[in-house]
Amino acid sequence: MSALMSRDEFRTALENAIKGKSANKSPFSLAWAHGTLSREHLARWAENHYHYVGPFADYLAYVYARMPAQHVEAKDFLLANMYEEEIGGDRHTDLLIRFAEACGTTRERVLDEENMSPTTRALQAWCYAVAMREDPVVAVAGLVVGLESQVPSIYRKQTPTLREKYGFTDEEVEFFDLHIVSDEIHGERGYQIVLELANTPELQQRCLKICEVGAQMRLLYTTALYHDYVALPSEQEEAVAA
Repeated sequence: MSALMSRDEFRTALENAIKGKSANKSPFSLAWAHGTLSREHLARWAENHYHYVGPFADYLAYVYARMPAQHVEAKDFLLANMYEEEIGGDRHTDLLIRFAEACGTTRERVLDEENMSPTTRALQAWCYAVAMREDPVVAVAGLVVGLESQVPSIYRKQTPTLREKYGFTDEEVEFFDLHIVSDEIHGERGYQIVLELANTPELQQRCLKICEVGAQMRLLYTTALYHDYVALPSEQEEAVAA
């Protein structure tokens, strides 16, 4: 079995587990950053993204319920994160729906699970499985470090394009501005919880693996959006043949 890593070694290993697998590298994200998507494509993204991030407070609630009582700071972080998502000001999902409506879709379409792609269903199911079944510390690593900590770097590349290329207003892109700030804080707090509580070699290795898988899941989800909604039929056929 691997030896217990120091905090600095473990932090570097966690970062490396995600490195190279960011959703920034997906064709959908690249097309978004370059301004080559249509508003219709962005609407399809919003309809899918709602079903991934909409239950995020639910994921965290399962982790909170199973986090040992002595881990007071970790429980407080999870509770505060849930509060911010749902009632600490504007509900984050309402901001996402506002953006979706600006893209030309409707609240009804966003809420309808039938508009979720199979890969989005897989990501949502993975998040629920991690929250309900994994050791709570490992779950924090997967959901907060592996997924949530990526958000600021993704949205920093996409949000300027929304204003400059597509002409969205500040109000319409508030969802992105908010998460650039809040998820940077959440991601760092998640790192600190994992660094402190993953205190055995086994836990450290499980955290590293789940961070890697979480990053892969988000990359797969975002890549699938391109193939499902953007790629031409000829590109789809080439992908299948390859």
